[in-house]
Amino acid sequence: MDAAADSALPPAFARWFTSRGWSLRWHQAQLLARAQARRSTLLIAPTGAGKTLAGFLPSLADLSAGPALSGIHTLYISPLKALAVDIARNLEEPVSEMALPIRMESRTGDTPAAKRQRQVRQPPHILLTTPEQVALLIANPEARNLFAGLRMIIVDELHALAPGKRGDLLALGLARLRQLAPEAISFGLSATVSEPDNLRRWLVPQAPGCTALADLVDVPRSVAAPADLQMLETEARLPWAGHSANHAMAEIYREIGKHRLTLVFVNTRMQAEFVFQRLWSLNEAGRRIALHHGSLDVGQRRKVEAAMSAGGLDAVVCTSTLDLGIDWGDVDLVINVGAPKGASRLLQRIGRANHRLDQPSKAFLVPSNRFEVLECRAAIEAASAGEQDAVTSRTGALDVLAQHCLGMTVAEPIHADALFTEVTSAAPYAGLDRETFDRVIQFAIDGGYALRAYERFAKIKADREGRLRVANARIAQAYRMNVGTIVESTMLKVHLGSVKGGALRYGRLLGEIEEYFIEGLVSGDTFLFSGEVLRYEALVENEVYVSRAAAREPKVPAYAGGKFPLSTFLAEGVRRMLSEPSEWSKLPPQVAEWLELQRA
Repeated sequence: MDAAADSALPPAFARWFTSRGWSLRWHQAQLLARAQARRSTLLIAPTGAGKTLAGFLPSLADLSAGPALSGIHTLYISPLKALAVDIARNLEEPVSEMALPIRMESRTGDTPAAKRQRQVRQPPHILLTTPEQVALLIANPEARNLFAGLRMIIVDELHALAPGKRGDLLALGLARLRQLAPEAISFGLSATVSEPDNLRRWLVPQAPGCTALADLVDVPRSVAAPADLQMLETEARLPWAGHSANHAMAEIYREIGKHRLTLVFVNTRMQAEFVFQRLWSLNEAGRRIALHHGSLDVGQRRKVEAAMSAGGLDAVVCTSTLDLGIDWGDVDLVINVGAPKGASRLLQRIGRANHRLDQPSKAFLVPSNRFEVLECRAAIEAASAGEQDAVTSRTGALDVLAQHCLGMTVAEPIHADALFTEVTSAAPYAGLDRETFDRVIQFAIDGGYALRAYERFAKIKADREGRLRVANARIAQAYRMNVGTIVESTMLKVHLGSVKGGALRYGRLLGEIEEYFIEGLVSGDTFLFSGEVLRYEALVENEVYVSRAAAREPKVPAYAGGKFPLSTFLAEGVRRMLSEPSEWSKLPPQVAEWLELQRA
């Protein structure tokens, strides 16, 4: 970047960049300029381009210029709890080194309740959080005071949020934030997408009959080194079915030994437990291998993340909890066990290696059965071409809308007309008609034709002034306890204990496991969890007590939501491969032989 662009930085920032041998990149200067012009902007950039720093530079520069107003100045929203926590950790370094008078805190489902309450009373300058916590914050009666001074909203990994119901919930939350803080601007940070205009609509209010778009700053893919992406050519016999990839564990272990830090991605928590246990059983060299998935206790997950940042690990077996934008600089290899099920997901995971533009990300795909060879081949071709299969345009779900409307009445009484105008300013709901909106409100008022006879389903009522308000404090509390769109089965806490003298002594919390799995166990059964072989001892109310054990064939917990569909885009590639037998010779011999047998 030339000197003119670097001059856009405040002096303290320019000195800090120089001390690290850095210069301001073009897209970072562009976001600084857009912030000064108060223009909401979508930044599209490949992994390693410094998207997150680009998003935060305007906030840090603005806060460094003078005292902030009361309340939150910048709201950073991430799809992952781990990402919000890690960004806070990474930002502390420049803030400390430049001696900036800025307070930053994260707020996720793992944050203690006392700290969340204190954040409402004494908010930090920068709050890093998740869509679910945004929904809770805007439903707080103190929301107007909390967000009165909001200047910037940063939505990270926007391409990952927009296609689903969590995106709908966040879009409605952003619409509310724009009402509470009309002067705030929004920055969206995204990987490459096929239709960026869909995400640009997300960041600015939509009006009836016209489409508004945020500014676009697009960093070409050509500035990044192409990924070194290969399929692991196993010497072992590939199974016809199954997802354990047990045949390739020795080869995966050898690859771990050749690199500084390897992320071994799997698609489910069940696979994570199995792969970790198998790698550990092969670990004669004593490599530092850790496990990371969403059912583990938060303390254990944070220890793994801190060890990664400090260079204290050789490999981490993980699920989608480490999929997105966390800047682990020492990662130099990504291994994906099983088919990634989508080109966008694969590109996201590849990007965790190196996190630099000038070095290629290195990744191996390890198919767990012969059919997954076809899926992996199609995914590699799509990734090499930079093709995306994430759908970023959708019509907002009505169940999410009903939840949001209830949340807004929990915050304060509101007129239906004002709520309709606010809701339809959100991109997924811009086409919502008034009749449908009124039906959703009526459902929240009386439960609809099927449930109106039951008082507990009457969650909203109208007051004398015609405003909608929550029916009672019990409904408000139930909303706060159940907000969000991620539906999970009933979970039980797992406590590690020890058996001494025939008595079980209770110990530390390992994490959570689904109730239906525990219901199938009897005392003395063994299973894998938290990277250990455990013996089931007892179930007391909603807590499971276990002890360490040694068993040759422990059970492996399976979790709801563990089945991943193949994306339509990737499925077309597989079908094309199957329909052209002349191409089968390019596949591994045992897979080509298997396809010939299928054809016969």
